[in-house]
Amino acid sequence: MPLQHLLIIYLIGTLLVFLPSFGVAKLFVKAGVPAWKAYVPFYNTWVMQDIAERPKHWVFWQFIPVVGWFITPGIFIEFAKVFGQFSLRHHTLASLLPFVYFPWIGNKPEVKLVGAGAVKKHKKKSWREWVDAAVFAVVAATLIRTFIFEAYTIPSGSMEKTLLVRDFLFVSKLSYGPRIPNTPLSVPFVHNYLPVTNTRSYSELIKLPYIRWFAAAPKRGDVVVFNFPVGDTVIHATGFESLIPYADIRRKEKWPYPFNTIEYDPDGSATSSVSVSASEIINDRVNYPVVVHPVDKTDNYIKRCVAVAGDTLQIIGGDIYINGVKEETPPYSQINYTVDTKTIITDREETAKKYGVNESDITQLQGTRYSMDLTYKALQQMKADGIIANAVPSLQEPASMYQDKKFLGKVVFPYDTLYPWTIDYFGRIWIPKKGATLQLKPEEYSIYERAIRVYEKNDFYMQNGKFYLNGKEVSTYTFKMDYYWMMGDNRHGSQDSRFWGFVPEDRIVGKAWMIWFSWEGGPRWKRLFNFVK
Repeated sequence: MPLQHLLIIYLIGTLLVFLPSFGVAKLFVKAGVPAWKAYVPFYNTWVMQDIAERPKHWVFWQFIPVVGWFITPGIFIEFAKVFGQFSLRHHTLASLLPFVYFPWIGNKPEVKLVGAGAVKKHKKKSWREWVDAAVFAVVAATLIRTFIFEAYTIPSGSMEKTLLVRDFLFVSKLSYGPRIPNTPLSVPFVHNYLPVTNTRSYSELIKLPYIRWFAAAPKRGDVVVFNFPVGDTVIHATGFESLIPYADIRRKEKWPYPFNTIEYDPDGSATSSVSVSASEIINDRVNYPVVVHPVDKTDNYIKRCVAVAGDTLQIIGGDIYINGVKEETPPYSQINYTVDTKTIITDREETAKKYGVNESDITQLQGTRYSMDLTYKALQQMKADGIIANAVPSLQEPASMYQDKKFLGKVVFPYDTLYPWTIDYFGRIWIPKKGATLQLKPEEYSIYERAIRVYEKNDFYMQNGKFYLNGKEVSTYTFKMDYYWMMGDNRHGSQDSRFWGFVPEDRIVGKAWMIWFSWEGGPRWKRLFNFVK
């Protein structure tokens, strides 16, 4: 852990025990203790424990990074008790707003020291026992969720067939090092919006910089959960959010092609499709409000890391090449192929069952030519069994073969006519690496501009072929973070780096570890407790 991160953590801990001092000092005087002792951070909590006749070792627990932030409110609550404050309201204020609470009760003449003996004689009501237990459980679960592992549900088919819709995963926070929340003031167990009210679940009153303890880099082939990089600014309306990011809408503001969104009934069933232009969306803030999320509150995505910082990536015919070397395709990576079989498939149901694919994913085009959604494993097995004579990815062709040239450079990242790439024919592209210096070139501005300007928080722009960084003309840029290239295993059904570019290290949440439950009309028993590969 970098020293500066540790210093920030202890600065926060020090402020937590110091800010209530102005009220604590008055209570110390009522307890016969010199007021100055209230203004010495951590010594003041030692004195509080002494007055409350509570174990002194809890004071030292405050020095455990982050965990100590949760110990301090407990000390405050026990201290409030020795002044006769036993209600839930008082304990809530003592733990959440001590810098307001202690000056308030310290200035009330009727608040007097009742002593530790009175605290021991006080009996809690049964409902308070339940509330206190619930609070402890929430705190413990929050710590586990932040620093050890978190439960995650697969919402879409972008990782088919490696991960299926309604697979329930444990995501390891320890694999890449736990990341400290940027917005610690947040409702527990809720990501970015509250249920029912559909309003933000967090406050940005306190914002912390990017901090990761015991950091380790994702490796090629890891299945990674991360915060959607271009999901920091979204339209907070049904059918938009991260599905159609605000960046996409702005980019297509002058396009004649409308966005097709789906409206839903309250029960979740789709009712109708609505076509609306980008300019209508941008100019209608009532029906299409814009929300800007902090890094840790953008939507979670899950993809496979196919390239790491410093790699050069290229995709040719759906195959990934890293630094010029073809990468092994994940066995359950699903791609749509145009397939020539040696004979007509007479029993599609049996064929689908044998090779682990859906019957609906085998469509006869003409004679022995089929369209098939196949995993790499199924493709190789069908070739080995003599069923397939030839198979090529069918959705995209090289840009040179495009019939409609008006879409060139507007389909995938970086949305620049200099780069008429497709999802199956992409790159070459270099992945930024921390400490690496990039020679800035006008033709590469669209590739690296967002990383330099948004992710690394610089005032960066190009004018007349020259580059300006924070007010100064520059010809090079040295990256502050590592970046990664993420792609879904369902290569023809995934919104991934091919559409929005790099994933910076501060967006990495954790590594997909284990499927603890899976459901499709009933439990998928064979998937339970499988490790994610």
